[in-house]
Amino acid sequence: MTANPPEPSKEEFDARLRVAQARQAKRAGGPAPGSRGSGIGFAFRISTELVAGVVLGVAIGLGLDYWLDSRPWFMIVFFFLGAGAGMLNVYRTVSGIGHAVGYEKLDRPPEPGGGPDENGK
Repeated sequence: MTANPPEPSKEEFDARLRVAQARQAKRAGGPAPGSRGSGIGFAFRISTELVAGVVLGVAIGLGLDYWLDSRPWFMIVFFFLGAGAGMLNVYRTVSGIGHAVGYEKLDRPPEPGGGPDENGK
């Protein structure tokens, strides 16, 4: 009988996958995997995140002020809430929190030896 060849390790598979993804991105003309794309696109996204938070906060504040006839108090409060939300979105975008493929938040820490460590290995 013939012996089956050993299965490749996870590290070998990951390395082959990264090479294939880089080759695919190069063929498609897009950014390399793991990069954030063009600098101008990333800057546009950051500015949009911040402006959208402020605009939405002011719009909600103006709507509540109009509805409750309490000008300008809700607009001032929601301006600061919107600015804070916009800054939080910018922080999350820049740090990449929750944007990785396969990201899932764990409700409890992984058991020792039972799953990936902090580095995902």
